[in-house]
Parts: sequence; structure tokens; C-alpha cells
Amino acid sequence: MASLTWQKSTYSGANNDCLEVRPANGLVELRESDDGDVILRATAATFADLLRTIKAGELDHHA
Repeated sequence: MASLTWQKSTYSGANNDCLEVRPANGLVELRESDDGDVILRATAATFADLLRTIKAGELDHHA
């Protein structure tokens, strides 16, 4: 991630309700595109752990 502009997944298409990410001052910033005032900041390692957890389905809701 070399750019400071917000990036969103290509899976989002034209929708404006998605997660956006960008690098900032050695951290990774995340926000929801429809609520841009709330920004979550994490280290690159923590962000990588979050992505692994999501991909493994560990945060999926099970009824």
C-alpha cells in the first residue's frame, strides 16, 4: 500500500457501504465508507492477524 488514499475492495463495486483501508504513519487505517469519521488504526501485524481471522471464518456468526 503505497498510496495515502482510501482503497476499497473491488468486490464492493459501486456500493458505498464497504470497508476502506489505507496506510498512515506506519499504521493501517480502516473505516466504513458510509461513516468516514470513525477510523480504526492498527499495526500491520495486527491487521494481518485480523485478515487471517476473517479468512478462516472465525468471526462468522453461527445461529
